[in-house]
Amino acid sequence: MTTYCGRSFSTTEITQIRQLIADHPEHNRAELSRHVCRMMGWDKADGGLKEMSCRVAMLRMHADGLICLPAPARTKPALRPISFTTATDSRTLISQPVQHLGSVRLERPDSALWNEYIQRYHYLGYTPLPGAQLRYFVRVEHQIVALLGFGAAAWQAAPRDHYIGWDHERRKRNLPLVVNNARFLILPWVQVKNLASKILAKAVKQVPQDWQQQYHFKPVLMETFVETDRFAGTCYKAANWVQVGATKGRGKLGPSGKISVPIKDIWLYPLDADFRKKLSA
Repeated sequence: MTTYCGRSFSTTEITQIRQLIADHPEHNRAELSRHVCRMMGWDKADGGLKEMSCRVAMLRMHADGLICLPAPARTKPALRPISFTTATDSRTLISQPVQHLGSVRLERPDSALWNEYIQRYHYLGYTPLPGAQLRYFVRVEHQIVALLGFGAAAWQAAPRDHYIGWDHERRKRNLPLVVNNARFLILPWVQVKNLASKILAKAVKQVPQDWQQQYHFKPVLMETFVETDRFAGTCYKAANWVQVGATKGRGKLGPSGKISVPIKDIWLYPLDADFRKKLSA
């Protein structure tokens, strides 16, 4: 058995993939990945093909010399630089008490404008969110005061996995039921105490419903990773998230025992009282 992208492939399955490539020289890499998903029943939680994971797995098999993929049909274009416009210029300071702000609304945004705000004001800048995702503007009255982004959960995080109590196979099967709060930006001219925790309280109610509408299943747990050198995670604590530990600072591909990326605290928020049972099903 050889494992790629959380799935174990037997020698027989790799031979079948090799034979599929030989039998269909007219297929490009995307078409081959779809065939492999169908052949092996590799599906997402919503019933769609797990095509992107399959494509990454096949690229790694190719790099390891187990299969020989056709040349890419086209080269991936570089991300176009994001230009800043007056739409994201700094606004008048907002500093009144949170109870005087009015109602907080989460709205699905114009993607280009969301990207521009994140690139301009978030310390990580803009990078595409992985997998299934939802993005939001947070508005008070007609003003954008914050931005949120949710995407696919981290493949492994030992403190999280220990808190859930699942094993490798159950994590592989049920990981889509966990969503990651990958971006949270309060705009710099918005300085309102307790606003962040109020936004999080709104998000944990709305995001599961929106996720079900978009992807036809409802998540049962939220996670986020907070850089310990930058933030204390105070707003997550105030919004009743649970800190379960910290990462080791190794990243996805870093060498064992060596810190290669910032250490982050891991915070979780159960969206379902039976989240452990459902994640370990």
